[in-house]
This record gives sequence, C-alpha cells and structure tokens, in this order.
Amino acid sequence: MELLYQVFGKGKDLSTLQMCDRAIVIYFIALIMLRISGRRTFGKKTAFDNTIAIILGAVLSRAVVGASDFVPTVASSLALVLIHRGLAWATMRSKTIRHLLEGASIPLYKNGKLDKGNLTTSLICEDELTGNVRLNSNIGSIEEAREVYMEPSGEISVVKKT
Repeated sequence: MELLYQVFGKGKDLSTLQMCDRAIVIYFIALIMLRISGRRTFGKKTAFDNTIAIILGAVLSRAVVGASDFVPTVASSLALVLIHRGLAWATMRSKTIRHLLEGASIPLYKNGKLDKGNLTTSLICEDELTGNVRLNSNIGSIEEAREVYMEPSGEISVVKKT
C-alpha cells in the first residue's frame, strides 16, 4: 500500500511525477470507459453524446489533480458512462425517448419556400443556410434543393431535386 502512495500520492499534495502517474492511469481508464460508452459518443455529435465526453473529462480530471479520491471518482465516471450507454440503447428503441434526448430534424426549406420561423428557432440566417447548402450538397443555390433540414447534431442536410 505504501508503494501505491509513493507512486500515486494521496490527497491534494501531489508531486509532478505523481500527477503524471495518475494522468497515465486515467488516460487508459477513460479509453476503456469511452469504449463502454460506444462509438456514437464521438460519431453522432449530438448534445446528448457530447455531454458524456465533457462530463467525463471534468470528473476524471479531479482524480488526476487529487481534488477527489481516486476510486470514487473513477466509480462515478463509470456510473455516468453506463447511464449514457443505457440511454443510448433506449433512444435506439424508442422514438419518444430519442426525441426527448436528441431532438428532431427541423425543416428549413421545403416546397420552394424558406421556413423563417424554423430558421429563427435554429438560430441560422438565410446566408448561412445558403452557404451550408453549397458546401454540403455541391449545388449552386437553395432553389436546386427539394428540402433542407437542420439535424439534431446541428448539421444541415439537403435533399436534392431529382
């Protein structure tokens, strides 16, 4: 036990080497937890998925700097990851839960008309929308699109006219 205290320290009075030792261990713990959390954590980029990455970083950093006890910090991080995984599983099976946690696509342009109310809701102006349409769909103007949506991730998707 004394060897562990020498390597990892105890409390807030940690040497640089002890913090580095803790950081290395936390790095591998975080990798394991992100694998448990699933690929969608960094793939889908929704607020639901980004939240776990931010919280996990904040909580695990406390173990590195000794602000909180090591084992309880890692255990609480694991609890968060398991909750995230469970909720991700639930969103896969329930449209209602998915809508609550991730939101829904917002139509911005349909049938040749901009939906100004949805543009305001999405906090995007017409110029931004036009630029996004050009970038994401390789078409010259919004009139060449059949429909344009803001997805729950914040990305703009375009359905081209046939």
